[in-house]
Amino acid sequence: MTDILPGTDLRMIQREGFYHFNSDTELLGQFLKVRHRETLLDIGCGSGALLLYASLQKPKAMYGIDVFEEVLESARENLAYNGTEAVLICSRVQDYRERRFDVIVANPPYFRTETEDLKNENIFIRTARHEDALPLEELFASVQALLEDKGRFYLVHRPQRLNEIMQCAQAQRMSVRTLCPVYKKQNGTIRSVLLEIVRGSHTECRITEPVYR
Repeated sequence: MTDILPGTDLRMIQREGFYHFNSDTELLGQFLKVRHRETLLDIGCGSGALLLYASLQKPKAMYGIDVFEEVLESARENLAYNGTEAVLICSRVQDYRERRFDVIVANPPYFRTETEDLKNENIFIRTARHEDALPLEELFASVQALLEDKGRFYLVHRPQRLNEIMQCAQAQRMSVRTLCPVYKKQNGTIRSVLLEIVRGSHTECRITEPVYR
């Protein structure tokens, strides 16, 4: 059984027990911008949803990295099913330093390691949701090491951690260029933020019109 990737004609096989794409995946996939001549890395690529979104913009090359070979097998299946290709790497991103990329994208774990009550027994879902394997500071250090000068980093995260995100970016000599707030409904509470972060200093932060989802 396959599911349509929202906003596209692409279809994904979502295996039971693996982390499934959600509205944040869709929002980030549509927020992401990559040019034909550019290379892209998806950190924590999972079953390949963001790689499939990126493929619509026809980048020069795509790479995905994840810590589980089982998850990468699902990504290979989905990429092949949709007639596209990417280099898939089984590794912690903290340990990968083979090359640099023009664009990096990540839908990272949102929850800190101390939130024990929210942890899932399924290791694949737990790793996707909790920072045990990839704390925010290590994510930004890895992005700084892997991103080309003036390269772009796209991510979605919780607004409650925006100050922490900005501090991590500044510590790695990166800066937020675009911020898009996401609400469930008008006059509602902000539910997530989409961020474009650039390697190097950028004096202005553009805040776009909000998205309602």
